[in-house]
Order: sequence, then structure tokens, then C-alpha cells
Amino acid sequence: MSDALDKAEAAAREAATNSAAVQIALAALELAKTAQAQQAPAPHSCQQQHGRQGRSTGEWMAIGCAVCVGSIGIAFASIALAIGGMTVAVLALVLRSIWRDVQRKGR
Repeated sequence: MSDALDKAEAAAREAATNSAAVQIALAALELAKTAQAQQAPAPHSCQQQHGRQGRSTGEWMAIGCAVCVGSIGIAFASIALAIGGMTVAVLALVLRSIWRDVQRKGR
């Protein structure tokens, strides 16, 4: 029985030693986490170049030309819509006239 008791006592000592080692390791991990949380984040450095402030003359000329071309396109589209609307109106009047003539001859 003494042999079993010695084995149990040795196992208890080893478990106590292992649990102390585990506690030390966990404490070290907690210390590392708090140290990492306390570190200030590195300042963000902007990679863009901010040397240029305004548009050049060529860019403004290109923008002006684009606006002019777009305006002319809108003007032509408006004229085309007006012509199309007049055509539909004339067609409606002609068809109405034909319909009235057919109705009168049918009586």
C-alpha cells in the first residue's frame, strides 16, 4: 500500500508543479496582451502627392470644349424631337380628316 501511496503522492506533486507552470504561462500571455493593447497605433502616413492645387489651362479648355459639344448635341436632339412632334401632329390631323370623310360617305 505504501507503494501506491508513494505513486499518488508523486503524481500530486507533479500536478501541482504542472499547474503552477500553466499559471505562469497564462500570466505571461495576459501580460503580453495588455502590453500590446497599450501600444499606440502608428501614425498613418499619406502616400498621395498634394503638390498640385488647381487645373491647368489645357484642362479648362478641354472641359469647355466638352461642354460646348455636349450643348450642341442637346440642341440637335431638341430640334429632332420638335420635328418628330410636328410630324405626329400633322399625321393625326390627316388621319382624322380621312376618318371623317369615310364616316360621311358611309351614311
